[in-house]
Amino acid sequence: LEYNKIIDRLVQKATSEPGRRLCQELKPFTDAAAIGEAQQQTADALSRLFQKGSTSFGGNKDLGYTLKSLEIGSTLSIQELLNIAGLLENVNRIKTYGRREREEENKDSLDDFFDGLEPLTPLAKEIRRCILSEEEISDDASPALKHIRRSMLLTNEKIRTHLSGMVNGSCR
Repeated sequence: LEYNKIIDRLVQKATSEPGRRLCQELKPFTDAAAIGEAQQQTADALSRLFQKGSTSFGGNKDLGYTLKSLEIGSTLSIQELLNIAGLLENVNRIKTYGRREREEENKDSLDDFFDGLEPLTPLAKEIRRCILSEEEISDDASPALKHIRRSMLLTNEKIRTHLSGMVNGSCR
């Protein structure tokens, strides 16, 4: 049946590394009920594609290591936090895609998957508010950080003023 060729094509269509890995790990079902359920999910997915158009799961990153770090109480890097924000934004987009436009629409086999998504939008927004880029954290990320950066700025100004006074005073 050229199963491996089908899997290879599926892997090529995946838009994220975790998605590619899941595609590579797919195994054929042997249980008739599971096969029927998967066929229904495929038919429902195709129906949604025809109704709403396609969607992408974006460039989700593998968060396995990040989640393990959190479990042991480690601090996350800026990039790890940005990856989490990106995932949560993708979850929000996919949940929106899965919503029924009208309450009277019939449910399908995919509704429970979409209903189970929790985008945690306030958390994603807070991460984006606090982290300006991979290299920069906002002064307003926390009151303590704002105070430290303000103190550093004032100290730098005092040093410049003092050095300027020393240089100007020695030139006379």
